[in-house]
Amino acid sequence: MRIVTFGTSLTARGGWQPALALALGACLGRPAVVETVAQSGATSDWALGQMDRVAALKPDVVLVEFYANDAAIHRFISQSHSARNIAAILDGLHRRLPHARVIVMAMNPMAGMRGMIRPFIDGYIQIHRAAATERGFEFIDFRPNWMALSQAARQAAIPDGVHPLPEAAARIMAPRAAEVITGKTCRDGKL
Repeated sequence: MRIVTFGTSLTARGGWQPALALALGACLGRPAVVETVAQSGATSDWALGQMDRVAALKPDVVLVEFYANDAAIHRFISQSHSARNIAAILDGLHRRLPHARVIVMAMNPMAGMRGMIRPFIDGYIQIHRAAATERGFEFIDFRPNWMALSQAARQAAIPDGVHPLPEAAARIMAPRAAEVITGKTCRDGKL
């Protein structure tokens, strides 16, 4: 199984992809490769130019996240602009990869100054969720998994308010992503 994670710094420096590959391989009983097409600071404008790069990797599954930087007020990407872009991204991926599963993601809660520059982030997430749903694509919201942590544990796991530590992201996100991708609850590689 080949997975491409497609997104922003939450993907580029996320650190959860190796854990996802291990979880998928153990659960499926066959190798899983997770590759990344991502850039720190990227918005959905950047993503529009990367779809051929994603398609060239011939993934079975594409995990997509671009709402967070679109929502940053200094990026000047309105919700309507983000909606047009995510629609074009999802349609473009489907055209290039008609047999691949495309799964849109909401990553983690944001806090502090970096959270404050994204006052309307929930609206952007809803727009991206709606675009996925309208196309029959899946949506993973990791935020409830993060919110299940105590506030102190969450702050320790996401010290800058936006970017989880890789080991925390691996622990919180990889099992949930593996569960959605496989349709099975996998614990320590067992179904």
